[in-house]
Amino acid sequence: MLATVLASFVIVALLFTGMAIGAILANKPVKGSCGGLAALGMKDGCEICGGDKDACDENTRQVNAQRAAELGRDVLKT
Repeated sequence: MLATVLASFVIVALLFTGMAIGAILANKPVKGSCGGLAALGMKDGCEICGGDKDACDENTRQVNAQRAAELGRDVLKT
């Protein structure tokens, strides 16, 4: 029982270490979302909407409409 718990802990620790090394080697900044930045009052950091909540909402509507159209086409093909 103790060996199983210890082995599980070691495996999880190795996975976390691997993800941390991958994040460091990728050398990319952590990205947020429009809603998250707007909720904090930092509106000018989003690459998509540039801080404009209406542009972010419009982009979300367009993406959702495009996904719905793709799903509709997939349903008709099968």
